[in-house]
Amino acid sequence: MKIGSIELASPVVLAPMAGVTNVAFRTLCRELERSRIGTVSGLYVCEMITARALVERNEATLHMTTFGPDESPRSLQLYTVDPDTTYAAAKMIADEGLADHIDMNFGCPVPKVTRLGGGSALPYKRRLFGNIVAAAVRGVAGTDIPVTVKFRIGIDDAHHTHLDAGRIAESEGAAAVALHARTAAQRYSGTADWEQIAALKQHVRSIPVLGNGDIFEAADAQAMMAATGCDGVVIGRGCLGRPWLFAELSAAFTGRPTPTPPNLGEVAQIIRRHGELLAAHFGEDKGMREMRKHIAWYLHGFPAGSDLRRELALVCTLDDLDALLARLDPAVPFPDAATGPRGRQGSPGKVSLPDGWLADPDDCAVPAGADVMHSGG
Repeated sequence: MKIGSIELASPVVLAPMAGVTNVAFRTLCRELERSRIGTVSGLYVCEMITARALVERNEATLHMTTFGPDESPRSLQLYTVDPDTTYAAAKMIADEGLADHIDMNFGCPVPKVTRLGGGSALPYKRRLFGNIVAAAVRGVAGTDIPVTVKFRIGIDDAHHTHLDAGRIAESEGAAAVALHARTAAQRYSGTADWEQIAALKQHVRSIPVLGNGDIFEAADAQAMMAATGCDGVVIGRGCLGRPWLFAELSAAFTGRPTPTPPNLGEVAQIIRRHGELLAAHFGEDKGMREMRKHIAWYLHGFPAGSDLRRELALVCTLDDLDALLARLDPAVPFPDAATGPRGRQGSPGKVSLPDGWLADPDDCAVPAGADVMHSGG
């Protein structure tokens, strides 16, 4: 798959996930792909960065833009609501060589984001959406940095926006679009509607269309592409606690033998490596606090015992992690129960929007306060 100047040996993209796809996780995914199939062939996107915080050189945000020394291409996702800030952020990325690819986030369904007009609420404002995409493309003009755009089906079943968003992104110079085949109202619940990916593919003809939603195995990715005609797949929750999934996906798409899933001993080694990478990125204390959520995902479906799980959920040091992992039975094979949905799912709900948001889809006013993110991302 080719996205602008970027050529990928397999049509597989790691979805940016807040608090997950930092340099430690991306490095681990790449290491496992290389060790299991001999190459790195997909695209690994860092967690979402707020354009305003980047332009203001927020310390936490700049730390989030860390890439590994051999990481290529370097892919950065921007959250933004303002064309002017978008242009400044994109130009900064280009001028300072911060990344090789910019993805634009218009898919976040979190109420604190949508109630201010950001994330998956914003594509409803067609002119504003187009102005933002155009600003990003203009910011990297004269470089080979492609700009891509990710969005959802729409706000809810009564307000679909994906076909307009795809058409607008294509016309404003985006190099590819990706659709999470759920509405904002669905959040992460229910079933992804792959038929909407097929509809978008028919609507957008000159650039790649990627599909996202309910891919948990290599067979799911192949099924999505066969059913929809999409050009590639974006993997989110399916890789939580399974960073080796990208090796399996790449093997399926490049005709290599499928790697054998790891047994519990191998998973313990992967957990240890993940902890080491997090400690190097954040420092040991914060790195181990970040590691706790990953451990629960890694051990999903394995017989580990409630006492050991509880202790691992409180791990504070790499030495503690080593001692606790040594108590796992290394011979336990990878369980069938460890496949399928994981991570947040939740329930559908009404989407929080600014007052009067649905009154005029052609209003291009920048929503007030929607680009202030206190986490740095």
